[in-house]
Amino acid sequence: MSALATPIDLAAAFAGKDVLVTGGLGFLGSNVARRLVALGARVTVLDSMIPGYGGNRFNLHGIEDAVTVNIADVRDRSAMDYLIRGRDYLINLAGQVSHIDSMKDPFTDLDINCRSQLSILESCRHFNRDVKIVFAGSRQQYGRPQYLPVDEAHPIRPVDVNGISKVAGEWYHLLYHDVYGIRATSLRLTNTYGAGQLLRHNRQGFVGWFIRKAVEGATIQLYGDGSQQRDLNHVDDVVEALLLAAADRRADGRIYNLAGTPPVSLRELAESMLRIAGRGRLELVPWPPEKKAIDIGSYFGTAELIGREIGWAPKVALQDGLERTIRYYERHLARYVDGPQFGGATEEAVP
Repeated sequence: MSALATPIDLAAAFAGKDVLVTGGLGFLGSNVARRLVALGARVTVLDSMIPGYGGNRFNLHGIEDAVTVNIADVRDRSAMDYLIRGRDYLINLAGQVSHIDSMKDPFTDLDINCRSQLSILESCRHFNRDVKIVFAGSRQQYGRPQYLPVDEAHPIRPVDVNGISKVAGEWYHLLYHDVYGIRATSLRLTNTYGAGQLLRHNRQGFVGWFIRKAVEGATIQLYGDGSQQRDLNHVDDVVEALLLAAADRRADGRIYNLAGTPPVSLRELAESMLRIAGRGRLELVPWPPEKKAIDIGSYFGTAELIGREIGWAPKVALQDGLERTIRYYERHLARYVDGPQFGGATEEAVP
């Protein structure tokens, strides 16, 4: 692996700066807000609070008085035209992230993940071309890997509507960078986990659902034999990447993978969670045909490029991150689920 570049000083970059975080009451956005507050930034969070999408006011517990919260939809041009003015940075995390929902309701996915991105960028074009934007892309843009680890040169061939929408959202940002000079960077995120993620359902990914089942002492169901591999990033590492990409001009106009090393099989991951929680069980079940059709098999990427260019690399070891995450939800599970805090029901499997 190539040597890491020297990362810039985030405290110097963000102290006193005005930052807008879209999706700011969600999992990733709220963690970004917390880090920005600690760095001395002036933070405004924007969230539509659409039911089932992950917005949760408890995610800002303890910093409520240090941030400004706006409940609005990024598709509302009037709201965005007003809110974008005077911002130094925009951490653009608003979106529909469920692959399952995107296949059931593709037009909503198109509206939220494509039209909304154009709305944001048009507001920037007309009212704040000096803002720096970081867009949250996805590993799902690649589809089924043709080789591993996946790098940024890998072909783009999404297997679901959400992946296509994320590609379009990313390209809108790069187009506005190239044509209008609005500085933008896209980070293609892999599986992110940590405090604050949605646990109420499994439509936004398997990691949060595994964590919930482990903490509840319930059954984690896996499709197939559980041998599919994934890489994971703790949310603290992802926040660091987002802020480095925002503050460093070397990232302008660039696309970067985030990646966690080493990759782990889903079975090994589930067993680790159950071991840390000290409860629950694992069950292997057959693949439903409709879900097998959009499964990408094993995926893990390389973050060599972002390390070489702006100095980011994951720091939180998987076992340490899982320990911290499970202990958080043991304390706060009732804030993230409906119904009894602990139960033993078997739920639908996830890939």
